[in-house]
Amino acid sequence: MTDSRYVIPPPPQPTIAVAGTDKVFPVRRIWCVGRNYIEHIREMGQDERLPPFYFAKPADAIVPDGGTVPYPSLTKDMHHEVELVVALKSGGRNIPVAKANDHIYGYAVGIDLTRRDLQIASRDLKRPWEVGKAFDHSAPCGPLAEASKIGHPAKGKITLKCNGQIRQDGDLNQLIWNVPEIISNLSEMCQLEPGDIIMTGTPAGVAATVPGDKLECEVEGVGKLTVTIGQPLK
Repeated sequence: MTDSRYVIPPPPQPTIAVAGTDKVFPVRRIWCVGRNYIEHIREMGQDERLPPFYFAKPADAIVPDGGTVPYPSLTKDMHHEVELVVALKSGGRNIPVAKANDHIYGYAVGIDLTRRDLQIASRDLKRPWEVGKAFDHSAPCGPLAEASKIGHPAKGKITLKCNGQIRQDGDLNQLIWNVPEIISNLSEMCQLEPGDIIMTGTPAGVAATVPGDKLECEVEGVGKLTVTIGQPLK
């Protein structure tokens, strides 16, 4: 029954499946880390000495494993960026690095889809990146593996195939800032809460994807994600 205080029906709660169960994880916010693998920084022509920074995507940008991502409007250059996803079961401010893992529910593999032409145009004009990053269906995410079962991975292959061909091939041990450091640093900027997820950055090999492409991602010891790039919405 809908609460009569609402003047319109409330939107559905975005969720991520929990691997091996029929349960789902409610998503509050999606935080993303920029420039967190050195080879990706180099391929983007950025200063590798600068620390990572953060941007956000809407929670309803989540696309589940096996889903189809409509090719977005306004772009001719959408790129894939495979990432380790961290899901928080608790939060806080000024979380110590040594305590950061205590707040993690689980891990998954995700893709930060990016309208690269719009992102670069915004960057060159010193404008916010939302038009390039925070669009509909821009955050595919596979099922969450519970940290209580797999631990806290600090190494392992992270890969993306496009139509069966490897494009991105890195290792979690290449993260410039590791997961506890990211959680601690981000919690200095804002209060983290249960339901927040963090996309932790992408290794080298980002490239354009077009309608009909099948993207297959894997983080060793964590899980897999497959999505298809569909035709633009009319």
